[in-house]
Amino acid sequence: MIKLEIKPMSTNRAWKGKRFKTDEYKIFERSMLLILPKIKLTEAPYEVIYEFGYSNKANDIDNSIKQTTDILQKKYLFNDKEIYKMVVEKVIVPKGKEYIKFEIKTLTKKAQ
Repeated sequence: MIKLEIKPMSTNRAWKGKRFKTDEYKIFERSMLLILPKIKLTEAPYEVIYEFGYSNKANDIDNSIKQTTDILQKKYLFNDKEIYKMVVEKVIVPKGKEYIKFEIKTLTKKAQ
């Protein structure tokens, strides 16, 4: 594993000015909130496992993480600062068969 002695940059520090949700994102958020099942979360800290099914090989694996996480925390009433581990997988699927899979579980190894 390679370790870089540099402070990670937050999204808030990387961009100037306020960012606004697009109409497309607002529709996506409403749709996700409607189809997300009711679940009861276990105790924080959390590990989140994502699998994104993309039909376009050019999609970056990290492009969908922030929006999806923000919607999940809105639905399930947790703060994403409580996520200490993520596992992300990209799967290529036929056009029209795109999907998002996720699991939120208690991280068994407590962060130091």
